[in-house]
Amino acid sequence: MAHDPLDIVIGSTDSTRRDQAAAAKHTKAADEALAKNERAAAIAELRRAVAADPDSPKALFALAYQLDLVGEEDEAVALYERCVGRAPAHLNALMNLAVLYEDQSDYGSAERCLKQILESSPNHLRARLFMKDVAASKEMVIEEEQDRDIFKRKALLDTPVTDFELSVRARTCLKKMAIRSLGDLLRITEAELLASKNFGDTSLAEVKRMLAAKGLKLGQGLEDAHRMARRQLMEQYKGSGREGVLSKGVADLNLSVRARKALSLLNIQTMGDLASHTEAELMGIKNFGATSLKEIRERLKENGLELRKLDA
Repeated sequence: MAHDPLDIVIGSTDSTRRDQAAAAKHTKAADEALAKNERAAAIAELRRAVAADPDSPKALFALAYQLDLVGEEDEAVALYERCVGRAPAHLNALMNLAVLYEDQSDYGSAERCLKQILESSPNHLRARLFMKDVAASKEMVIEEEQDRDIFKRKALLDTPVTDFELSVRARTCLKKMAIRSLGDLLRITEAELLASKNFGDTSLAEVKRMLAAKGLKLGQGLEDAHRMARRQLMEQYKGSGREGVLSKGVADLNLSVRARKALSLLNIQTMGDLASHTEAELMGIKNFGATSLKEIRERLKENGLELRKLDA
């Protein structure tokens, strides 16, 4: 990793540890094993470190992080909980725990972790962004409970678009864009449909009429698409040491005034948020043209990222 994830902490402590020397020895051995790409050996050493000093946030965090990377999420959660329960509570431990809670649909616990981070560091960009995702997830649950017969009912979202009365051209275009279900269609904008080859105003009108008859509209599930894209990016970069690029603010990209205004209108704050959008979404913004699009593509490329693509 580019830096020690334990550098950022909340508060401080002078509490006495148990066998700190032994814990430090095993932690160092774990670092050496990781340098040789021997993760299993590193995990074994970290277990010894935690056994030697059960109250060490550093050892607890390091073991939880490695277990999370190999898919042992339940044990990772238990260790992160022990870690944040000891002063000082590390921001990254709280952040990782919030992500795991959200994965388990425990939105209340995820929100509490994020609030603890923001109480100490109000401008923590990743926590602020993820708080929006957690809030959106909670709202989705509420909507599902309140309106099971419309948007959030899984059976409806999974309905194949071929079940609806659409022309052959419209169906063919949707198939080429990998839009298989009603849920897929609700995560697409008008601009993205029109950007697809051979999909014109007539086909668009067909789709809009079909959705309107069901009380639905294009793009109403777009935030869900962005959340899914951001999550995929986080998983892609997990453990690579380059996770920080996703939380880098777009304000640091030195974009032109026109490009900055467009991103502001879409409430795009981070690189990860920007990479979760498509070209068509950006081009749908008034006064956003090819020059601004080229500029954004170049900035993303410089950071090893690109705009989300739709299959065509």
